[in-house]
Amino acid sequence: MAWIRTSLSLISFGFGINQIVAAINRATTDPDVVRLSRLVGLMFIAVGIYAITVAILEHRQDLRRIQRDDYLYISRRSHAVVVATSLLLIGIFAFAAILIKT
Repeated sequence: MAWIRTSLSLISFGFGINQIVAAINRATTDPDVVRLSRLVGLMFIAVGIYAITVAILEHRQDLRRIQRDDYLYISRRSHAVVVATSLLLIGIFAFAAILIKT
């Protein structure tokens, strides 16, 4: 359930940024601001889609292992680290783009 909440938040945030871009587009003539904001919004949506897809696949895999009665801890790559790293990169990208623009 936590992954669903997180994914929904990321997708909603990306969609919200897109709506803000539409308002900015009506108020400004600077196309760079619009492109940057839209790109950041799409990145958030992409990370949200990745997170929900991975959550679905892992949930199905865990259910199968429980049904086979061989549910043991298996060390695997943390998808939380992947999502956190992606968000970090989005933040760095947005920060650098704003810093360069000003």
